[in-house]
Amino acid sequence: MRNLLAFSILFLFLPVSAPSQSAGNASAFGYANFSAQSKIETQFLAVPSARLAGEELKSLTAQPHMAATPEDHRTANYVAKRFRAAGLETEIVPYRVLLNWPKVVRVEAYDPAGHLLMTGPTREHVHGDPYQNNPHVVMPFNGSSGSGDVTAEVVYANYGRLQDFNKLADLHIDLHGKIVICRYGSNFRGVKVYLAEQRGAVGVLLYSDPRDDGYYKGDPWPLGPWRPATGVQRGSVQYLFKYPGDPETPGVASTLNLPVSNRVSPYGSQPHIISIPLSYHDAAPILEALRGPGVPQGWQGALPFRYHVGPGGVRVHLVSRQDYQRRIIWDVIGTVPGTQYPNDWVIVGNHRDAWVYGAVDPSSGTAALLEAAHGIGALLRSGWRPKRTILFCSWDAEEEGLIGSTEWVEQHAKALDHAVAYFNVDVAVSGPDFSASAVPSLKGFIRGIASSVSSPLGGTVYQQWRNSQIHRNEQKTPNIPPAGADQIRVGGLGSGSDFTPFLQHVGVPSTDIGSEGPYGVYHSVFDNFAWYTQNADPHFLYLQEMARILGLEALRMADADVLPYDYAAYAHEIGAYIEAAKSKATQAGLKSLNFAPAAAAAARMATAGEKVRDREMAASGDLVGLNQALRRTEEAFISPAGLPGRPWYRHVIYAPGEFTGYSAVDIPGVNEAIDAKNASLAAQQLDVLTQSLDRATNALDSAR
Repeated sequence: MRNLLAFSILFLFLPVSAPSQSAGNASAFGYANFSAQSKIETQFLAVPSARLAGEELKSLTAQPHMAATPEDHRTANYVAKRFRAAGLETEIVPYRVLLNWPKVVRVEAYDPAGHLLMTGPTREHVHGDPYQNNPHVVMPFNGSSGSGDVTAEVVYANYGRLQDFNKLADLHIDLHGKIVICRYGSNFRGVKVYLAEQRGAVGVLLYSDPRDDGYYKGDPWPLGPWRPATGVQRGSVQYLFKYPGDPETPGVASTLNLPVSNRVSPYGSQPHIISIPLSYHDAAPILEALRGPGVPQGWQGALPFRYHVGPGGVRVHLVSRQDYQRRIIWDVIGTVPGTQYPNDWVIVGNHRDAWVYGAVDPSSGTAALLEAAHGIGALLRSGWRPKRTILFCSWDAEEEGLIGSTEWVEQHAKALDHAVAYFNVDVAVSGPDFSASAVPSLKGFIRGIASSVSSPLGGTVYQQWRNSQIHRNEQKTPNIPPAGADQIRVGGLGSGSDFTPFLQHVGVPSTDIGSEGPYGVYHSVFDNFAWYTQNADPHFLYLQEMARILGLEALRMADADVLPYDYAAYAHEIGAYIEAAKSKATQAGLKSLNFAPAAAAAARMATAGEKVRDREMAASGDLVGLNQALRRTEEAFISPAGLPGRPWYRHVIYAPGEFTGYSAVDIPGVNEAIDAKNASLAAQQLDVLTQSLDRATNALDSAR
């Protein structure tokens, strides 16, 4: 699901030592004696195969496999077969969830004289693509779109961000009864529809502008990796910032035997207006015909004419008939029982469903997951068993709203109190540049893993990761500050993939990894095996790399003597968030807010974290009690009441933004109250934050 072009997050830079935690080294954080573990890790790293990963990717992408289709069920059986071959205890877990499939999707544009300007959506096609004509390719549509038949004038809203809609208001352009057209990028597509609906629009057209992922970036497919003229980005417009998962069962698992009486109206989580995705081939006649003011600075795309805001010059007729039914989806769970701490779960996950073929999103991640399981299976055959239970999870219906993972988390919420980590991979490989996001306590952990795996480019993944960041900094990429000699960026976790329910609903420490490159065919028919082998990873070496990293995350966490969390680093980041919120409050005129108690609580947590880190380094004494205290620390950030206005999200440090969707808002209760200039709510949320920090400190103090 995650749109990397729209995935902007706050990055904090923390100094780390030079890479020293390779599988052959004598020590690793969390281990009293790493030598035996190092041999196991070396044995594991030799197993994941580039050739097999490529074969798995080809099998997974043989047919389109949208959630709940027969082709999707076949991929579930394929993954289950591969898990069982690796020696995992495997089950296919079904859920019954509300999904829409398109019956009719039509767009017609007319000039003032009634002449037809365009009709669509046009079938996606280029010369020579071997996969585009498959009859199972679903027409372009939006998951969670409303149904209806409307005709109205059009207004262009740039990226459909809050500031874009506010600019239209400044221009005295009334959106009531209008159809909004906006380009993909900068925020989650569901937010674009949410804001348009709030402003009175009756429909939304979403299109991919060539400035953002088409010919303005480089050669389009099939000459290069960028989006061709007819390429369309499908996607869900569910209001994920309210809650993800089955829209009828927030907080409750939508099992097959769940009574209908336990379901609720999905009114709060889904749009009521029509939304339809378009290619820039289909959007161009509408945009070219628009009149009204010329667009503000920064709103001009790359189509070869001057953009106008509208309204005027064009009327559009939208027809959307969506077939909403409760349909069955299938998660696949493969388990390796732990020998010492069987209730402490290490969970590795990737979604399997795709809008069409999904070679990059998500099948590259599924191939990496399967090869990681292959490596663990080889260890099992040699007699090794993990200390903690490892679960390999293939989620379904992620594209429609993180549904498979959310339903599973809601079903197992109590057991997940003991889960020690969730390791996610989604868009695993679109190119050679490794990236990672994590909770602050696991940023050092993922750096150590990256320094333990060799890169196809030579050296370690860590070294290439650092080189890539330095190169991007030299290219003056926005929002990436200069990197020092021993600094490497690890992002924060927002939303848009399956770590969301684990971290933000039940508080399981999480990471998310990927390997990035030019990727213009996101959610289109062209994200297929041919595009992948030409542009992303011709020899599947990066699939092998990702399998090694993903499996090594699970292996090292499962066997650690001490859970390798760094809560001193976590507390320092929270302290920076509090200072940033204080500055924002001052700028917003909320000068009466008292940030001192929260800042003092973060400082106390940092002190406690530093003292506990000494015990972690020694890895001696009552390790069971130490690990329990460490796990309770992340749990301290879960607020039973949830966030104001969206109680499903319960993490007081991280949540997706109401007006961003994918990217994280840190200390969201506080920051969103400041954005709303609600001083009393901001003060109340500062109290909630302070209490959470104190609970975290008490958990750390109990370990000393």
